[in-house]
Amino acid sequence: MKKVILTLVISLGITGIAFAKGDASAGKAKATTCTACHGLTGISPAPLWPNLAGQGERYLVKQITEIKEGDRSVPEMAPFVSTLSKQDIEDLAAWYASQPAPLGATDPKYVSLGEALYRGGDAKKAIPACSACHSITGKGNYLAGFPQIAGQKPEYTAKQLRDFREGDRTNDGDIKIMRTIAEKMSNKEIEAVSNYISGLR
Repeated sequence: MKKVILTLVISLGITGIAFAKGDASAGKAKATTCTACHGLTGISPAPLWPNLAGQGERYLVKQITEIKEGDRSVPEMAPFVSTLSKQDIEDLAAWYASQPAPLGATDPKYVSLGEALYRGGDAKKAIPACSACHSITGKGNYLAGFPQIAGQKPEYTAKQLRDFREGDRTNDGDIKIMRTIAEKMSNKEIEAVSNYISGLR
């Protein structure tokens, strides 16, 4: 467990990309093609499409850039990001980051296991607490580029965890932070923590 946490701490200084310098007003105008899937302000209408509102700029820039460059496979996004410039990406990230993050809710049946994993992890399985990187309130860590996950749709979060576990999503860096964690989680644990995350404040 100590080794995993040390790896996470070291990664703070060696991962991510340069800080975004976007213009939120320009990003709002450029986001018109994004609204069908991500909503007018970044709150998606469908369970498997992520909420972008309130997400950190640095994280958004990284994800959009990696989807554009093929480092993260999201085929439905490819046509929309292929022509974006670096400035376009930074502007879009600034717009979505400026919007109020959504507030979700947690079904009581997921609270016990979900909270235990999120706040304390599972030492027997060497799963660190989610809060170590994403904060106790799920707001993430802007400086490290770790995403805000509070209020995210549980179906989306669960899919990402399963994709990391199965190796279908690999853009978590060479030290494989999320893949290493997710591969130790059962479907029941993924479901519980994803639903708990949705209701974080």
